[in-house]
Amino acid sequence: QVQLVESGGGLVQAGGSLRLSCEASRSIVNINARGWYRQAPGKQRELVARITSGGSTNYADSVKGRFTISATNAKNTVYLQMNSLKPEDTAVYYCNQEGLYRDYWGQGTQVTVSS
Repeated sequence: QVQLVESGGGLVQAGGSLRLSCEASRSIVNINARGWYRQAPGKQRELVARITSGGSTNYADSVKGRFTISATNAKNTVYLQMNSLKPEDTAVYYCNQEGLYRDYWGQGTQVTVSS
């Protein structure tokens, strides 16, 4: 059973930075894309950033210019560099990896941005 393990969340002041990491417990073949989603209390889960196996990226409008997604094939790792954080970025962030037959999800990591 593949598990995605996220790390890097925490508490930061507005304007600060965090880097999230997501590593698969074992190799996943035929990854189509990797991404980060977030869910704030009382809100639906939303896409934050996504990177395809070909390197194409897309971002939520609210994070463009502040967040950067990157990935390596080593241990199916995906990163999210978050700069200029705002209180509205506070949420649980989830890693996602789109396999050939199914999606894989991490357990989530809390990001809290204080004003």
